[in-house]
Amino acid sequence: MADQRFIIEMGMGNDLHGQDYTKAAGRAIEDAMRHSSIPLFGALGLDHTEMRVQVTVGVQAPDEVDCDALAERLPRGRAEVRAVVGGLDVTNPDTGEVTVIAQAAIEAFLPKQG
Repeated sequence: MADQRFIIEMGMGNDLHGQDYTKAAGRAIEDAMRHSSIPLFGALGLDHTEMRVQVTVGVQAPDEVDCDALAERLPRGRAEVRAVVGGLDVTNPDTGEVTVIAQAAIEAFLPKQG
């Protein structure tokens, strides 16, 4: 039976000085998680391990994101993180320093219920 998406949350994160794409992506994921609370597990007696969590992060250098490390930090469900081209790199014209901005979308899925 196909899974059914029951939540999607978006977030934004950045790394101001280190040009670390994984750090910016992690902050975007944390921002998205802070926007949600899912009381249905307790209300319906569901185990959170039934939930599949799919995270997409957009950064300018997706190959530089450690998706496995980010997936391990997610607190609930069976998580998968993938990085795609997106986000922004903003260069300070005075110093040449690059600020990395990441976007994240967290989707949660459960097996179709009754």
